[in-house]
Amino acid sequence: MTDMTYRTLGTSGLMVSTVGLGCNNFGMRIDADATQHVVDAAIEAGITLFDTSDSYGDSELFLAKALGSRRDQVVIATKFGSDLRGANGPDWDARGSRRYIRRAVERSLKRLGTDHIDLYQLHKPDPNTPIEETLAALSELVRDGLIRYIGSSNLKGWQIADAEWKSRANGTERFISAQNLYSFIERGIEDEVIPACEAYGVGMLPYFPLASGLLTGKYQRGQEPPADGRITAWGMNAMLSDRNFDIVEALTTFATERDITLLDVAMGGLAAQSTVSSVIAGATTAEQVRANAAAGLWVPSAEDHKALRALVA
Repeated sequence: MTDMTYRTLGTSGLMVSTVGLGCNNFGMRIDADATQHVVDAAIEAGITLFDTSDSYGDSELFLAKALGSRRDQVVIATKFGSDLRGANGPDWDARGSRRYIRRAVERSLKRLGTDHIDLYQLHKPDPNTPIEETLAALSELVRDGLIRYIGSSNLKGWQIADAEWKSRANGTERFISAQNLYSFIERGIEDEVIPACEAYGVGMLPYFPLASGLLTGKYQRGQEPPADGRITAWGMNAMLSDRNFDIVEALTTFATERDITLLDVAMGGLAAQSTVSSVIAGATTAEQVRANAAAGLWVPSAEDHKALRALVA
């Protein structure tokens, strides 16, 4: 028995753990043995939502192997729509089309070693395919039993609203979730995406909730950034700005005053934000998984919540 809590994804009936595991490191930053340790630790911590993509190298393969016979104990979420450089054949940049979606889901099902995907997500907008066609094609997969629910990733607020109204008008499946970049450092989606999710009952699944390590205390103002950190490795040094460090230091003080950690604030505080169903954090070690799972369970009081919003305003 774990202390993990569970929530519905948006207004759907799909239950997910408050903390999810991002699987983008599998096969890319960690090998099969390390992946096994991470997945085992996640399940032991009560995490049920495992999020991957057909574009994360061999992540789907690594996840399938690590889960083994436990597949039905978890919610597998994967994505389609990114450029796979021909892995699904020529697509002519129409990766939301019925033709492409059929190819993509067949490949993911095979790589995941399963007969169905719990949450199938459009990874990014497809400007060349009407959203009506994408929703219709995904609805066919639901009827065929190949997927259970559908979601989006990286859509803007108006695109979430447009997809909702098109699904209502045409009687197709609707996006129950939106996966977007969201943390106390990067809050751009609060202007339009979050209001759209609130209006239509769409569950938010923040990715990079720790701002690529900035909200773990790994980076310090005026100090040389660690060479093994994602910010350094991915050439994102612009994130190490005075504005961002001001936020980190304010949140650190907030945490110290309440005898909790910066990680608690980053994970639990974000989980308490409007529309957030599960906070998806990647990990390369079992220790990171356990720490993220525990941090996500911190629940701010009404006073804490108000003070937290004021700090990052």
